[in-house]
Amino acid sequence: MIEQIQTQCCIVGGGPAGMMLGLLLARHGNNVVVLEKHADFLRDFRGDTVHPSTLEIMHELGILDQFLQRPHQAVQHLGGQIGDEFVPLADFSHVSTHCKFIALMPQWHFLNFLVEQANKYPGFRLIMEAEATDLIQKQGKISGVLANTPHGQIEIQADLTVGADGRKSIIRERAGLQVVDLGAPMDVLWLRLSKKDSDPGQTLGRIGAGRIFIMINRDEYWQCAFVIPKGAYADLKENGLPSFQRNILEIAPFLEDRVNELKDWNDISLLTVKVDHLRRWYCPGLICIGDAAHAMSPIGGVGINLAIQDAVAAANILAEPLTTGNCSVFDLDKIQHRREFPTQATQKIQVTIQNHIISRVLSSNQKPTLAWPLKLFCRFPLLRRIPAQLIGVGLRPEHVKI
Repeated sequence: MIEQIQTQCCIVGGGPAGMMLGLLLARHGNNVVVLEKHADFLRDFRGDTVHPSTLEIMHELGILDQFLQRPHQAVQHLGGQIGDEFVPLADFSHVSTHCKFIALMPQWHFLNFLVEQANKYPGFRLIMEAEATDLIQKQGKISGVLANTPHGQIEIQADLTVGADGRKSIIRERAGLQVVDLGAPMDVLWLRLSKKDSDPGQTLGRIGAGRIFIMINRDEYWQCAFVIPKGAYADLKENGLPSFQRNILEIAPFLEDRVNELKDWNDISLLTVKVDHLRRWYCPGLICIGDAAHAMSPIGGVGINLAIQDAVAAANILAEPLTTGNCSVFDLDKIQHRREFPTQATQKIQVTIQNHIISRVLSSNQKPTLAWPLKLFCRFPLLRRIPAQLIGVGLRPEHVKI
């Protein structure tokens, strides 16, 4: 027997977009089922930058103080080591939000917090270890989802299905939504190394001859991202782990006593970078949000921020139509119309940086020199507010209206 569940909204994917949308709709009184294919949220190297705009959402929901009790680091300034010079790049102390910093928090703490808040509302239901396999269609409209669980297959009948299942979305694939691929010249290798009190402070990144290395302060360890040319991972592995360790030391020599913590390639996680967006985010009975609608480059760490903003916009628009049973494609089109500009504008900025800065660095063997626009950041602190606003708040920030 297939278990059947009836709900107003079925959200596939328990990431930031899906969990935030589930919380907001349940808070409004809607019935929501969220499907998460994993047994928990404990996975390394997922995005964990909680931007000021997301913290503002927490403030509007009245849960900010509780949220900030979770383990996190507050980062107010970001800079980069370019060649031999350090450049201050972003100052969040003047952003137009209550919290004037980025909170670095492991994503499992963030998601577990949203689940705890959502569970306060009777209309919310989270089903873990439920992997969506297909869509249910009736009379030309998506009417729900089929999913596999350890206890058998379940069928969720829903007035609206939301694909929030990331850049490898099964939902957008099954719906046949067209993807526009913008390309990316790089991939990222994630790893962790222990931290010492004598280490340099927080930086946005280290740029050397042909290398880009990001180091995120996790108090007890560094979460690191080593940027490589697209498709270069196989050659890197063939050259051997000692060669890769030397590459790290060339850009961060102070790690000499710790690169041996990388015992084998299992200690390194490959992120295949994709930048794309759906031409149309929806079809009757279904809409995609977050990475399922627009996979972002890791530049600026803004993917989570945009996913949360999608969820807030979707909740603002969908809550009442779901309550009355009158959710239509016109409501879904409003969501795409609302979120398409900030998404695609941000992607254009990312693609420009990828093609004109990152590609050139990765293809050069010369030590980089400081370009004149970056010299202005050193000389005029006021300029550091611009990237802080773009990264921390973004274009067209959303606010809770339900």
